[in-house]
Formats: sequence, C-alpha cells, structure tokens
Amino acid sequence: MSKRIGLPVTLKMRHDAHYVETLTSFSGASIGRMIPIDKVHPNPDQPRKALGDLSELVQSVREKGVLEPLLVRYMPREDAYYIISGERRYHASRAAGLREVPCIEKIADDAETLELALIENLQRKDLTAFEEADGLFRLAEQFDYTHDDIAKKIGRARSSVTETLSIRMIPDAIRRLCIEKGVTSKSLLLQVARQPNERKMHEMVMQIAQSGLTRDEARRVRQEEKDADSRPRPFVFDYHSPDSAYHFRIQFRRSQISRDDLIRSLREILSELEAGSISSSAA
Repeated sequence: MSKRIGLPVTLKMRHDAHYVETLTSFSGASIGRMIPIDKVHPNPDQPRKALGDLSELVQSVREKGVLEPLLVRYMPREDAYYIISGERRYHASRAAGLREVPCIEKIADDAETLELALIENLQRKDLTAFEEADGLFRLAEQFDYTHDDIAKKIGRARSSVTETLSIRMIPDAIRRLCIEKGVTSKSLLLQVARQPNERKMHEMVMQIAQSGLTRDEARRVRQEEKDADSRPRPFVFDYHSPDSAYHFRIQFRRSQISRDDLIRSLREILSELEAGSISSSAA
C-alpha cells in the first residue's frame, strides 16, 4: 500500500461543531487524508433508505469542494475503504467529478461500524420519521441498548427516543398509507401510533389527510374518541317478535340494569298503556 500522506496544506477540511469529532473520539486511531474516490465504497449496511435530492450538494462540491471529511474504514482484503458516514457527500463528489475525497480513517470492527453509521444518521435532521424510528429500533435490537442508552448516544431526551420508537409500531399497511397520503410528520404519526388498533389508525390517517388536521387537532380528535369510549354506555333492551311483526326497544340512562329493573320498567309501560296514559301515536 502506498505511503500515507497528510492533506495538502492548501486544503482546508472545515466543518462546524459536528458529530465527526464525537465519532472519531471512540477507541481506535483516526487519520485524516485524501483518498482516491474509486477506492471508496458505500456501506452495504447503510441505514439511510434514500439519499434525497443531491443537486444542491453537488453544486456546492463543485464550487467549494468537500468541506466535511467522510468517515471511512479500511478493508485490507479488498484494499478499499467503506463509508461509515458521509454517503451523500460521496455520491455528490462522484457526480461533481472529483477524483479524490477528504476522509478520516477509523479503525473499527463490523459492530462498531454499524453503530457509528446508525448514530451518524440519527444525528442528522433530514431523516424521515420512519427512517429515524427504524434506526433507533436497530440500535436497541442489535446492541441491546435501553432508551436511556440511545438517548445518551445520539444526544436526545429519553422521552423523544421513546416517542420515536412508538412510530415503529405502526403496521406496514398503515405506514404505506401514511406515505401515500402525505402524513409523514413525526407529530402526526405519533397520533396515529397511539390509536388502539389498526382500524382506528386507518381512520385517523384518512381524517388527517382529508381534513388537513394539525397535530393539536389530531390530538383533540383522539382524546375525544378516547373519552367517548371511556364513558359508560346506556343499557339497551331489544326485542324482536318471533314472526318479525314488531321490534321493541327500550333504552335506559344507566349503564347497568338488573333483570328485576327491566321487568319493573316493562310493567310500568304496560300499566300506562292499559290506563291510556300513553297515546297510540306515542306507543
């Protein structure tokens, strides 16, 4: 392998206070250098599902170069570097025609590589709510992290982690419906996820899409339905005659009625009918 050299003195690898410092502070040496772009490859386990529109980033790379280095891992058997973070910058650099890109080489095993890639993506602001939920779930499952562990890793409040993970409980069919109807904001998806079953989730998505509900309106609708479900339902006695000649129905204000209460009420109705206290039209 060729001798390692540092960055040319004319190149400034500028970036704001960012997760690169955090990522490279893990155990293992970190070496900043320029690497031929043909020797850099995307991470096959990249957590991000879609790269989004790269046109502005491509233009920026053409005008100013890559201002923030990629974080890569060297694979000796392939004599190649695999991206841990910076895949959008990599694709933009290729599109801009760059022959080499600034990189920070990180010594990491497979598990740490995946962890770093997940954390790097989760600290960004352009992930969809579903991508974020899937990423958090993968951290929890593959590394046995608690919600507190994840919150510390990505610099979020524990409550935010718990809320985001709840979005992953939305069934695939409802997830597809949400994307189709444009219901993709985290605040609205939380209202969908908090519905008691899939049918209610479907109804909520359709109501949000058709009525353009805001988060507060969707929350109010959910609370009203919850309150209605928790209120005691009035007791109803239905009777259909064997020959279907008539249907008798009586509804009580109370939710619990005993057999004796029902018989007593029926006798009162019959007594008033016999006494003529109830008119034929009312009857």
